[in-house]
Amino acid sequence: MKTIRFTLIISLIGTFSLISYAQKNNQPLKESPTFEKSPDFAEALANGKLANEGYNRCMNYLNAWLKVADKNTGLIPRNIRESADYWNAWDAAADNYPFMVLTTSILSPELFKGKMIDMLNAERKLTSRLGALPDTYSFSKKGFKNAVIDTSEIIFGTAEYMKDGLIPLTEWLGKSPWSDRMLEMLDDLGKQVRIVKRMKQDVFGKSSVVEVNGDLLQTLSRMYWFTGEKKYLLWAADIADFYLTDEHLPTKALEVLKIRDHGCEIISGLCEVYLAAYYSWPEKRNQWRKPIHEMLDRILEVGRNEDGLFYDEVNPVTGKVISSRLADNFGYTFNAYYYMSVLDSTPKYKDAVIKGLSSLNAKYRNHDWESGSCDGYADAIEGGLNLYNREMIPSLKDWLDSEIRVMWNFQKPDGMIEGWHGDGNFARTTIMYCMWKAQGISAVPWKSDLILGAVKSADGLKVALSSPSDWSGKLKFDVPKYSVNMHYPIDYPRINQFQNWFSVKENQKYQFEKSGSNAKTYTGKQLYEGITIEVKKGEPVYIRIK
Repeated sequence: MKTIRFTLIISLIGTFSLISYAQKNNQPLKESPTFEKSPDFAEALANGKLANEGYNRCMNYLNAWLKVADKNTGLIPRNIRESADYWNAWDAAADNYPFMVLTTSILSPELFKGKMIDMLNAERKLTSRLGALPDTYSFSKKGFKNAVIDTSEIIFGTAEYMKDGLIPLTEWLGKSPWSDRMLEMLDDLGKQVRIVKRMKQDVFGKSSVVEVNGDLLQTLSRMYWFTGEKKYLLWAADIADFYLTDEHLPTKALEVLKIRDHGCEIISGLCEVYLAAYYSWPEKRNQWRKPIHEMLDRILEVGRNEDGLFYDEVNPVTGKVISSRLADNFGYTFNAYYYMSVLDSTPKYKDAVIKGLSSLNAKYRNHDWESGSCDGYADAIEGGLNLYNREMIPSLKDWLDSEIRVMWNFQKPDGMIEGWHGDGNFARTTIMYCMWKAQGISAVPWKSDLILGAVKSADGLKVALSSPSDWSGKLKFDVPKYSVNMHYPIDYPRINQFQNWFSVKENQKYQFEKSGSNAKTYTGKQLYEGITIEVKKGEPVYIRIK
């Protein structure tokens, strides 16, 4: 307090001296520079326009899919063509519905608390077949699509629904009806299987076993932190113990290793349980370290092109490239390399990540990641954005801004993207991009013409708002969800996370300075709960947070 008073006295003396000098010498008093004249606000406004476009695109996607929902159940179909008659767990539930929930949680509280909850309740009631485990539901039959229970399908669907759909919602929302649904399914799945060793091959292909085990490793590791229950870590360790041996290590036992979706899950999954052991089970960490590094080293040896990006498929034993198409999921695998480089002080892993990311803008603009599908762009952008959050490579920023426009151009005038479950990934990645451009800040209530953008600078976070019509509401700031919602020990890069950009700590104090107003001090808790702001028609508002 004494330091503050002393600084204030000195400041006042300096001000009075300046006025006196100017008056005596008949010179005009130079105006002190004000923070709102910073050029950073032009960038913040530009970011806000991008976020505004992205959010409106997500609302258009949402409304398009709500129009094709089944009239009786409210559930959405797997797609709007050949699979329009049914909802299934590994596609509709895993890849589309959750990102309708995500969209409404930010942009439409009424739909979030209404139709999205109704859809969850209908799904739980109508599709649960083996205890809480879901099966495919036919709208025309008003019952299960398959007369006979297919355990392989149910296990696969459950694993996909949890990892791809309910994990991201739980990281975003914390404890919620969706996390409750996941835990009841996870517990009932444990009654059916602990390590998946066989599945029906004609539907899912040979990679389905490693995919499901990879899904489980990621889900179990995260639920261990989320709940604090060691039973999930013990289960994950059983799966890891199976794979981290000479007999079953993916790079020694598989003739085909998919480093793309439907195969790469085992790589990240094994590394995630290793991370859990690093913090809570050192004996297992020591046991697993050598085979984990053998796996990662071999993939670097045979699984990349000259630019450091991963092939779709290789034979890790012989080193033969089976599919030279590049994996749109490169970021999912790079996530594991990045945090393993930190955990085990292995610089070559981080170097591999930076090499691959640094090649994107120069050589892979508008690259056809997945044979013309929008979903390939969504996955590639998500991976790049997730790692840009850790390594702010300037060329990667340029690539992200370029490729989001390519992805957005897939959307049709009616709001549909391609009319299949992959449309949800369009919304997922768009929302990640928008949160980057707003540095995690959201406006409540959201309005379709409100511009809200932000940018970090050397002298604090700069926030800009504008609107062609009056708006009054709250600005809500982000918290470190990895610790607040999930109780992770660190914010390690991972698939289906939502990045922290500018996040506030509950008891930390922040200086909040708004154009035309005196600076105020708020706690992180107050910023998270929301600061009331008014935006007048055509009058931008500028805010600096320190």
